[in-house]
Amino acid sequence: MPLVEPSLLEILACPACHAPLREDADASELVCTSDSCGLAYPVRDEIPVLLVDEARRPS
Repeated sequence: MPLVEPSLLEILACPACHAPLREDADASELVCTSDSCGLAYPVRDEIPVLLVDEARRPS
């Protein structure tokens, strides 16, 4: 089951660099697809939290 509706995922972008996002269902996150950014934004109660301060930095 997707974390967010596919139509919503098509229009969402990383707030930091504006690259598209992809789902990581195992971690319940939306991950930036940019190689230079890669921030991971949590999805809580089916709502993406697209705040840079809430994002997890890539390891």
